Amino acid sequence: MTLRASHDLHNAETRFAGLPISEGVAAGRVCLFNERRHSNLPSYRVSGEGKGREKRRLKSAITAVVERIDGLVREVADRVGPAEAEIFRAQKVILQDPTLTKQMMELVDDGNVNAELAVTRTLDDYETRIQEVDSEYIRERSTDIGEIRRRLLDVLRNMNPSLQCAGEEHCQRGRNRVIVAEELTPSLTVELDTKHTIGFITERGGPTSHAAILARALGIPAVSGIEGIHGLISCGTDVLLDGDSGEVVIWPTEETLRRHPMLGPGLPRPGAVGPVTGLRVMANISLASEVAEAVEMRAEGIGMYRTEFEFIAAGRTLDEEEQFERYVSVVRAMDGRPVTFRLLDIGGDKAASFLDLPEEPNPHLGLRGARLLLARPDLLRTQARALARVSTHGPVSVLYPMIVDREQFLTLKELFLESIRDMHAEHLEHGVMFEVPSACLQAREILQVAEFGSIGTNDLIQYLFAVDRNNELVARDYNPDRSVFWSLIGDLVNAANEVGRPISVCGEAAGNPALLMKFTDAGIQTVSVSARLIPGLRLAVC
Repeated sequence: MTLRASHDLHNAETRFAGLPISEGVAAGRVCLFNERRHSNLPSYRVSGEGKGREKRRLKSAITAVVERIDGLVREVADRVGPAEAEIFRAQKVILQDPTLTKQMMELVDDGNVNAELAVTRTLDDYETRIQEVDSEYIRERSTDIGEIRRRLLDVLRNMNPSLQCAGEEHCQRGRNRVIVAEELTPSLTVELDTKHTIGFITERGGPTSHAAILARALGIPAVSGIEGIHGLISCGTDVLLDGDSGEVVIWPTEETLRRHPMLGPGLPRPGAVGPVTGLRVMANISLASEVAEAVEMRAEGIGMYRTEFEFIAAGRTLDEEEQFERYVSVVRAMDGRPVTFRLLDIGGDKAASFLDLPEEPNPHLGLRGARLLLARPDLLRTQARALARVSTHGPVSVLYPMIVDREQFLTLKELFLESIRDMHAEHLEHGVMFEVPSACLQAREILQVAEFGSIGTNDLIQYLFAVDRNNELVARDYNPDRSVFWSLIGDLVNAANEVGRPISVCGEAAGNPALLMKFTDAGIQTVSVSARLIPGLRLAVC
């Protein structure tokens, strides 16, 4: 598709700063999705036999939606993966909650209302109460309530549950378009023809929302937090979105498009590109199902497996066997190439209500990463035993997140080793994430006891410059290309060289071809990025 770069007053290039929720850069024309098909629902009073009729309609609708969700579970499990399918199974559990059904039925009986109104009032109340909870993680679950309401109303009104665009009849309905919606929902994510969906831009939805998890698993770039975007543009508007930085550009100029050469006019996204001399490119994954794309893009290993997303996707803790099954599938798929498992990095913008953790006024500086593992050794123990078992099937490295100093790393490592002392395990390498400034200042001492290091640029930039990377109000300040950042990178590389330890970069900044040369000039020879970015990086250094 050729993008037109328009320069008149009405089509001037305009930039917005949002929240990156799924990596990758995309450009195309907008398909404006409008989910307002239930804006004119019938509302009428019922009595006598009418109540029985409405309750039967409601019961039939629940049965039909459960069957539809069962179909989605099978479809998503086959197409994406079992962890992602759990998202829809959770909706089924909510829908089959007898308390929810009882409340809707009682509203028909006691409130004398029709089925549509009973569904709307009951689920609106649930959604409102969830959105008032302090926890961001729990608030994002309100999307599931909204989806259940929409599904029930579709059945009750005999409406086609397929996507409805806000454009004219000629609208492409998402095919080869960037979908712009008020909110990214799990159903919107999977019920599109995602093989031909370029990207998502939404007003609401965070990085741990179910829809964001699905978008990442499907390899679709997505940006959220662009307030009012749905009302600012129309179908057919040219747009560029950067799922790595959170930037959205409406009516991008030719100069802007040239900064992203793989997205220039008429240029398709590159296919797999083989390894290149002087740069080792590995893949970041969040779910076991994503390893297929890493293999397809010829990744030289998995540089970071963000294991906490397996828990977040399932909405619960995973036992040893469940973790083992997911982890070993990745090791087997990589067929001898190294796999680095980051231990659970829950906390901050990756809250998990199922752990029943205390509310914190500043979770980014609270009980997260290494601190959480020290506070909850049961989580570390189970994960350690699963990884020990996996190590007998291929090379395994363990990456410790949010380490603040040498002593903290050694304490956690000893807990890990104590957890597997009675087990047979092959060699396990233990490494440190350098993402907290205090750890960076003590890099030499840490690398003397750790076997490798990995620079996590996402949090490092956040803490180094005191800028919340998930706050759209300050998103423009989240910029690594400053002299102090490169000075710190150089110090980390020098420390690693002095003690003879390998060090790599695994954050989003490494996926930017414009910054890649600066990393290599600083002495970085290994990077780990989203699998879809691998071809572009390799072409950039050819």
